[in-house]
Amino acid sequence: NAKRLKALRSELAQIDEQLDVFASDADDQAIRALVSETPGAAQEATDARKHADAMRRHRQHVIDSINELELRQDELLDLLTGSG
Repeated sequence: NAKRLKALRSELAQIDEQLDVFASDADDQAIRALVSETPGAAQEATDARKHADAMRRHRQHVIDSINELELRQDELLDLLTGSG
C-alpha cells in the first residue's frame, strides 16, 4: 500500500507539471484561434482544450485513487491498533 501511494503521489506531481503545459498550450491556441479566425486554428484550439481536459480527468482519477488508498491504510491501521 505504501509503495502504491508513493508511486501515485509521484505520478500526481508529474501530471501537475504536464497539466500546466497542456493548459497553457490550450490558452495559447484559443488566443491564436480568436486572432486568426480560421477553421484550422479553431480545431487546434479545440484539440488542445480536449488534451488539457483529459489530463484534468486523469489527475482527478489519481487523486481519487490516493484518497481511497489512504482511507484503506487508515482502516488497516485502526484494525492493527485496535482502534476500529
